[in-house]
Amino acid sequence: MEYVPFKLQIVDILTKALSISQFQELKQKLTVIEVKLRFQLRDAVSEGARLKILFESDIRKKKKRRKINWFNFIRLEGKVVIITGGAHGLGATTVRLFHQHGAKVVIADIQDHLGQAITKELGENVCYIHCDVTNEDDISNLVDTTIAKYGKLDIMFSNAGVVDRPSGSILDTPNSDLERVINVNTIGAFLAAKHAARVMAPQRKGCIIFTASLSTPACTSIAGLSTPACTSIAGLSTPAYAVSKYGILGLAKSLAAELGGCGIRVNCVSPYAVMNSIQGLSEVEVAKGEAIMSAIGNLKGQVLRAEGVAQAALYLASDEANYVSGLNLVVDGGFSIVNPTLIMARDI
Repeated sequence: MEYVPFKLQIVDILTKALSISQFQELKQKLTVIEVKLRFQLRDAVSEGARLKILFESDIRKKKKRRKINWFNFIRLEGKVVIITGGAHGLGATTVRLFHQHGAKVVIADIQDHLGQAITKELGENVCYIHCDVTNEDDISNLVDTTIAKYGKLDIMFSNAGVVDRPSGSILDTPNSDLERVINVNTIGAFLAAKHAARVMAPQRKGCIIFTASLSTPACTSIAGLSTPACTSIAGLSTPAYAVSKYGILGLAKSLAAELGGCGIRVNCVSPYAVMNSIQGLSEVEVAKGEAIMSAIGNLKGQVLRAEGVAQAALYLASDEANYVSGLNLVVDGGFSIVNPTLIMARDI
């Protein structure tokens, strides 16, 4: 049996059932209906395309809004950063945070195994260079190697530091303690800034950040417990340590004035007690220390950790702080502006 398409079968039936004039009339009506349907289909396709464009545009806008969310925003994309004392504690935390925000990070430290371990952990755009900040040749080599590798230096975070004793008077401070903390804390910061400025000045831009006072060991029952930033309240550290950190604060202010003409910003970050930045403490000791310092502190319900201080340094390093210079950013929950005697009297 010969196959006849269904449409032709219908036409054959209608031809037999209708007169020629009736068939022609019906054919014209069907043609009109077909044309209308085609126009409706075309309009539907056009409307669908329009809705698709609007939908995709809305998705792009939502994605763009998500990109500028401060928690997801890449704030140091393409920046080259040196972090001294970057192999442990606050330095290591800052290395990870800056790397997360798109920076190319150079870790400078004397603890080679720790620095190399972080480099291996983070992989691309992080490298380690052995550097003793008290040795100017090491600092010069650090900066020159960074320039040779990346072609520029945007940010110097001078974070390397040491402490002397848990407590002590000027009367029993050995000269060796004074020399040690000044060599590392003050001279190390001076040399880092000197050689950073050497390469930043021709660029006519740059950012130098100092850790002005990263918690001093206190005489307590917990080994290594830290007290607040000594550059805001006197008497919270040994005289030797205070000298070294006040020297950094004075250096930062002096350089902010001198280097501002070269487009270089200079700032400090001075944190309250940061227990999880201290090497050698167990989790139990860190927890006890945080509980004690939170009880002493002014801002309740919050605990300052290295991550919080690193976020403060991130702000100072980022373009959001492009007109911030000469600032000592105290991250202490208001501790340094509160008179504890008045608070205790109020609570009696």
